Amino acid sequence: MASQHTIAKSVSLTGVGLHTGVTSTVTLNPAPANYGIRFVRTDLDGAPEIPADIDYVADLSRGTAIGKDGVRVYSVEHVMSCLAGLEIDNCRVEVNAQEIPLLDGSAMPYVKLVQEAGVTKQDAEREFINITEPLIYTKGDIALSVFPLDHLRVTMDVDYRHPVLGVQHATMISLKDYVSGFAPARTFCFLSEIQKLRELELIKGGSLDSALVIQDIELTAEQVDYMRKLFDTYKGPIESGQNGLLNNTELRYPNEPCRHKIMDLVGDFYLLGKPLNAHVVASRTGHAANVETAKVIREHIKKHGNAEEEKPKSNIELTYDDITKILPHRFPFLLIDKVVNIVPDQEITALKNVSFNEDFFNGHFPGNPVMPGVLQIEAIAQAAGIMGLYKNYNREEGSNVDANVLFMGIDNARFRGIVRPGDILRIEVKMLQFKRGIGKFIGKCFVEDKLVCEAEGMAMFQK
Repeated sequence: MASQHTIAKSVSLTGVGLHTGVTSTVTLNPAPANYGIRFVRTDLDGAPEIPADIDYVADLSRGTAIGKDGVRVYSVEHVMSCLAGLEIDNCRVEVNAQEIPLLDGSAMPYVKLVQEAGVTKQDAEREFINITEPLIYTKGDIALSVFPLDHLRVTMDVDYRHPVLGVQHATMISLKDYVSGFAPARTFCFLSEIQKLRELELIKGGSLDSALVIQDIELTAEQVDYMRKLFDTYKGPIESGQNGLLNNTELRYPNEPCRHKIMDLVGDFYLLGKPLNAHVVASRTGHAANVETAKVIREHIKKHGNAEEEKPKSNIELTYDDITKILPHRFPFLLIDKVVNIVPDQEITALKNVSFNEDFFNGHFPGNPVMPGVLQIEAIAQAAGIMGLYKNYNREEGSNVDANVLFMGIDNARFRGIVRPGDILRIEVKMLQFKRGIGKFIGKCFVEDKLVCEAEGMAMFQK
């Protein structure tokens, strides 16, 4: 069971809003279980609250704004992205103005704020949104597809037909990659775009160093003087960059703009009110398309229910004797000791007791024994084999299964922790697709509640 979380203490930061130019202080506060995320305008009488929910989205013209009863909070996307990425379920976000500060244009300042506060586990079960079938949203050359999966994954591509940006692609395999790979990615804009917005007296709090500024106009001496007048409070350099970015700004990632788009999407989708388990594939998306797709997901759940509520149930357990009659593997290469639950062709939970006497510990860092990651992947494959072959097993007869499994491929393998002698490895595998004897599956290995390994695989089952 996944538990809900909140932050451990109240923490604050102060900055300037991009659009209003108003200085505001944001305070993140702990909140009780099932409270959700709520934004509170402490500068107004009664401190009105606005739930962070797509039903309260009020404006998407330049960021994501939420509102209720005439009260609004602008630019909530980076705070929402941070809370989603760090898996914070309950938080009271207080702000003493109508806009959240932009800061460096990424979610990282808010991530650091939550890390400073610490995270507290709560005595309530975390609920997820699970779709039952693929969903699609398109508008012009914008497209988002949402596929069933047991965790959030986002694949993104952008093509702004500009030589500096080019065609960019990025994938967030899971939220485990969020802090290091996506939270630091900054927003981006074209120099001509911010010039026009400034001329219209918009982006009052914008500066030439609060985003990646793509230089799409020539910087003559006259142009530099004009930009100085437009951004009169900016005292930094205004120079052409050899990399196509104003002032030769150094990228944090080669595909930083694309990664920022993923960061934004994570925040916008958290307006569903619960974490989403799905693989989102997006092209040229923005805040408006993200929110519209979130509405499609909500309508799907209203009509078809939450897939999580329809999880298959089973009380089938398999002993070591059963396992050896289903799989051809034997000691020392049999890596499943017990199956605690199995739903044939759908899911399985198995255990591996990692003993001090394992043969591989004699040669794999014997002075500091660690279970090889490839063997954790093999344990996932063997569990998948049991899941796919179980339907051929007659437990009453007790005879060996007359069928074989051939492991064909592995994708998106990640190692998240260390497995040592004395640990009990819990292997959870789910079948994603099964057609014509070929199964695609996803597996995860845990030690207690800590994820230590995950991977997708494909296998052929032959009788």
